[in-house]
Amino acid sequence: MGVVNLAKVVVFGIGQWASLAHFYLTHDSSHEVVAFTVDRDYLKTDKFQGLPVVAFDDVENLYPPEDFEMFLPISFKKMNHLRANKYHEAKSKGYRLVSYVSTKATVWPGFVPGDNCFILENSNILPFAKVGNDVFIMNGSLIGHHSVIKDHCSIAPHAVVLGCVTIEPYCFLGANSTIRDEVTIARECLIGAGALILEDTQKYGVYKGNPAKLMGIRSDEIKSISYKSPG
Repeated sequence: MGVVNLAKVVVFGIGQWASLAHFYLTHDSSHEVVAFTVDRDYLKTDKFQGLPVVAFDDVENLYPPEDFEMFLPISFKKMNHLRANKYHEAKSKGYRLVSYVSTKATVWPGFVPGDNCFILENSNILPFAKVGNDVFIMNGSLIGHHSVIKDHCSIAPHAVVLGCVTIEPYCFLGANSTIRDEVTIARECLIGAGALILEDTQKYGVYKGNPAKLMGIRSDEIKSISYKSPG
């Protein structure tokens, strides 16, 4: 399932995530990227990927939301809160936010992701799974049947979410992590790379290991996360 409705899109950012979004939208969607936008303090150039770069403060005057849509491919820093904050700012400006679902992902009839989702190739989303707003699912991940991924989550490559799992908002699942069926991942949990989660987790928990253990630090205390295990 790919993006099917043509839109002229302004992409937030001028870094690696923005270039990745530009590539996917250009080569695997019917959307057209027309410009990039960044916060004024980061406006160091007026061109990126050959397209204009404008200040986010003024973007609605140059690219009005009546005529343009937006995509915010911002990383998972601060447990996805940076992306979520900009998501709400863009919405408050009146923008509709597009989602990208790779044509090389496997989805089934009835699947409709929320807005500002980024679902990459070889992801497999089983029937009756639900994906909320502003959810990033990287390549090769599995979302099991009847599972629910709530808003502002990031799922790293090859993560496995089995059936009837609930993942609450602002979670991060590391690469090759596995969530057992019928488990609930509490709000703002950080699941390390390769971790195996066999039971419900605690809010703000940081988990690593196989089977996973709760670490002695909260997710909101971690300065930086990557696809590697925390700690």
